[in-house]
Amino acid sequence: MKREVLTGSGTPTPMAHYCQGILAGETVYAAGQIASDYRTGVPPEARQDPAFPYYGSTIQKQARYVLNNLKSVFHAAGSDFKDVVKSQVFLADLNDFYYFDQAWKEFFPSPPPRTTVQVSGLLVPGCKVEIDLWGVRPSVKREVITGAATPKPMAHYCQGVLVGDTLYAAGQIASDYKTGVPPEARQDPAFPYYGSTIQKQARYILNNLKSVFDAAGCAFKDVVKSQVFLADLNDFYYFDQLWKEFFPSPPPRTTVQVSGLLVPGCRVEIDLWGVKPGVKKQVVTGAKTPAPMAHYCQGVLAGDTLYAAGQIASDYKTGVPPEARQDPAFPHYGSDIQKQTRYVLENLRSVFQAAGCELKDTVKSQVFLTDLNDFYYFDQVWKEFFPSPPPRTTVQVSGLLVPGCKVEIDLTAVRA
Repeated sequence: MKREVLTGSGTPTPMAHYCQGILAGETVYAAGQIASDYRTGVPPEARQDPAFPYYGSTIQKQARYVLNNLKSVFHAAGSDFKDVVKSQVFLADLNDFYYFDQAWKEFFPSPPPRTTVQVSGLLVPGCKVEIDLWGVRPSVKREVITGAATPKPMAHYCQGVLVGDTLYAAGQIASDYKTGVPPEARQDPAFPYYGSTIQKQARYILNNLKSVFDAAGCAFKDVVKSQVFLADLNDFYYFDQLWKEFFPSPPPRTTVQVSGLLVPGCRVEIDLWGVKPGVKKQVVTGAKTPAPMAHYCQGVLAGDTLYAAGQIASDYKTGVPPEARQDPAFPHYGSDIQKQTRYVLENLRSVFQAAGCELKDTVKSQVFLTDLNDFYYFDQVWKEFFPSPPPRTTVQVSGLLVPGCKVEIDLTAVRA
């Protein structure tokens, strides 16, 4: 499939090793953007003037700065913001959300699906939000999807968009947007030992997502990618039991711990991608990639698009294996983050090769680090695997599923 690297005429040049976007066929994959010019940090136009502290809003200035830079990338693809079909918003503080959403409305009169979580850090100090967008060319047919049984959002986004054969759903949390977390999604305090809050919330969310899929003429067997944002990784095992009820043949999945969700008491947000039932799908397993302990597959090739599961530096037998960690006998002869990054990317390469792809076919990457102090050394290894780098979004999260793991990498590719 034909692809083109995108550079926005008004978008700051990155300091790190990624590109601003890729147009693959009719789809725009943009890198996540933060409010930095990569010269001075957060530039004056993206922050409140301290001489006039009551005449403006830092989060709104940053959101406008970020969205204008993303718009420049979309323009380079011949697209505009009406062509955005999916968005993810990573906030440093959920207290900024209401004011962020006001700025969002200025750019998206007809809003796309959106997932919003709080993360524990962004790459430039003072940045309050990172925004990640997917889009299409203007000529591509699309339809806004609303689930018959799915609660209406309080904020400015839609529940899903069907673009050709691909369904982009908004992330869902366990809220009815009337009472907070509704009774059917929480444990009855009168019966504390007869149920599980995380399982009730996951079931509530998945039923709401199923309603969106139904409205698009899809089913959960058509899910090709999933991301799970947990407020507490201690909930994961019980969440995964519930996941099996909805996904007998599971999709690829990325799971990270975030530091907050938008409604108090919510424990998980789930984000899904799907395709129409007629699209050819193939489950992909890397010859050298460790078999997961949990209920997901390593990748799905849907048409020419490869959706890979997020990978961490674990063999799922010993935890972090010796080849992915620094030998304590030689503490000054290597780097944990670099060893883990190589281990993860080699495992992802194995998945790609099983699908007839190579890492050069990557069109979108998301990197979840547990400590942004590791970023510079991570980025050095990234250059080894990606001489011509894909778009990338990088955030700091609160935890990964195996103790000692420092990075999770999520990749999407389009077969050449």
